[in-house]
Amino acid sequence: MDKVARGVAEVRGDDATHLTRVLRVEAGQRFEISDNERVFLAEVAVARKDRVEFRTIEELSVDEPPAGVTLYAALIKFDRFEWIVEKATELGVETIVPVDTARCEKGLAQAAQKRVERWRRIAKESSQQSRRARMPEIEDPRRLEDVAAPASPGLALEENPGSPPLAAALAEIWAAIAPPGFVEVSLLVGPEGGWTDGEREWLPLHGWTGVSLGRQILRAETAAIAALSIAAHAGYNR
Repeated sequence: MDKVARGVAEVRGDDATHLTRVLRVEAGQRFEISDNERVFLAEVAVARKDRVEFRTIEELSVDEPPAGVTLYAALIKFDRFEWIVEKATELGVETIVPVDTARCEKGLAQAAQKRVERWRRIAKESSQQSRRARMPEIEDPRRLEDVAAPASPGLALEENPGSPPLAAALAEIWAAIAPPGFVEVSLLVGPEGGWTDGEREWLPLHGWTGVSLGRQILRAETAAIAALSIAAHAGYNR
């Protein structure tokens, strides 16, 4: 729902139809609802085919994640990219940026422009399912050369040996915060086939530090979720 005003919130259209016809909500039932900023315990006051009205009972406290993670994810086949969006949302990612790299399949970047709204819907549904107060922002696709010098510490996953473990790099970032508190981190995940030599040279010159997930070579979507899981674990254990 877009907003809660004076203790009342409404859901209309397809979302209302889903609530009444699929979930069979009825007046008097209680749910947790969010306006993408706050979370409330609310009771259904009206349940009609195309309109469901909630009346809030109380505002609930929200367990904010200890890190704001921006995921820069190279474009891969869209069914797998959708999986990244869904699972990254469940893991608390703050922003997802689709990235076009040298080894991304031809045509994906252009086609991705038409997929952004679908990805945002997936993020919304996943956010509701995982009971997040705020859904992540899904930005428009951009080229790798346009994601240089992230404002937050930038960590790029590197499959070649020699890079420090991601967990160790995250521990250093958190250790530098005094007193301990909220931290922002950017994670960059490459495409199937990895970085080209040119990209590998470009990354450290533009604010990205190479990090490793271990010796095994992971698929792009697996690497993205593994990295986000490590970031969440590192933050909650500070």
